[in-house]
Amino acid sequence: MRLTLLSPNPGRSTMLSRVADSVYWMSRYVERAENVARFVDVNLQLMLDAPEGQNQQWLPLVATTGDHEAFAARFGSATRENVIHFLTFDAENPNSILSSLSAARENARTVREVISSEMWLQLNRFYLMVRAAAEARLDPTGDFFNDVKQASHLFCGIADATMTHGEPWHFCRLGRMLERADKTSRILDVKYFLLLRSADEVGTPFDDIQWAAVLRSASAFEMYRKRHGRISPRGVVDFLLLDREFPRSVQFCLGAARDSLHAISGTPLGTFRLPPEKLLGQLCSDFSFTSVDEIIKAGLHEYLDDLQTRLNQVGHGIFEAFFALKTPQHKRQNGRVAAQ
Repeated sequence: MRLTLLSPNPGRSTMLSRVADSVYWMSRYVERAENVARFVDVNLQLMLDAPEGQNQQWLPLVATTGDHEAFAARFGSATRENVIHFLTFDAENPNSILSSLSAARENARTVREVISSEMWLQLNRFYLMVRAAAEARLDPTGDFFNDVKQASHLFCGIADATMTHGEPWHFCRLGRMLERADKTSRILDVKYFLLLRSADEVGTPFDDIQWAAVLRSASAFEMYRKRHGRISPRGVVDFLLLDREFPRSVQFCLGAARDSLHAISGTPLGTFRLPPEKLLGQLCSDFSFTSVDEIIKAGLHEYLDDLQTRLNQVGHGIFEAFFALKTPQHKRQNGRVAAQ
């Protein structure tokens, strides 16, 4: 049976909910694979610069991604090798790089008539590259994770250059931007929840190295220096959360996601008909009228935790509004990298 999108207003498209669902999740999973690579890579780089005795820092990395219970049940000890394998190549971990790309490829396979052939070829090459590395049992290094990031960039660039910027493209951008906003917030959370071992290290050279690594994990180092100059915790938080022009900042991602959501629904900006429009609009408004000092005063970790909860509410609202009706055989992993 061909199921169309729900139609809360007469101007809505009759694009198949199955197709919209697949395009949305294809994009989210590619972005997720890239950001897990960023997550692991920043920890690898920090371990090179950190004093001895930092192996315990691999366990919080798994905890930050929300997979600590599944990891502990299967691996027990959180060694460098176990954690990297679990987050990179483990086919039983639905949020590993390999699993994310496998899910993205399967979603893309079902919507070949909507995406361009160039998109399909690049995603297929991307998946095969990671699968080959997994089968060869490679110990992934920074070069591998850079290759993952570059392959993701190429896929996104091909999508923007070869897809008509209509409703399917907006679903693609919507998924990518929501996933990116969530993961940028988690990269920031790493600094407090994962990397900072002691208050005694605040303001030390190692602390500066950590903040620079956080910026590099978001490909934000050079753009930050142009905007703020000297690296400071306040400046990094401000840039990665509130900058309106940097494409990996949370505020930029939320604005782009909001614009695509309204382009899909046909609802004018500043108004709402659907629950996710209201949720995302409120989130964008809060970001527009807050300051970095207010965020830090309230507690960065607490603020980011609340943000991730609200992003998940937006994602659930999108599912209910657009994808709730779907064919029984259509498979979608409605997972996320971190737990509430």
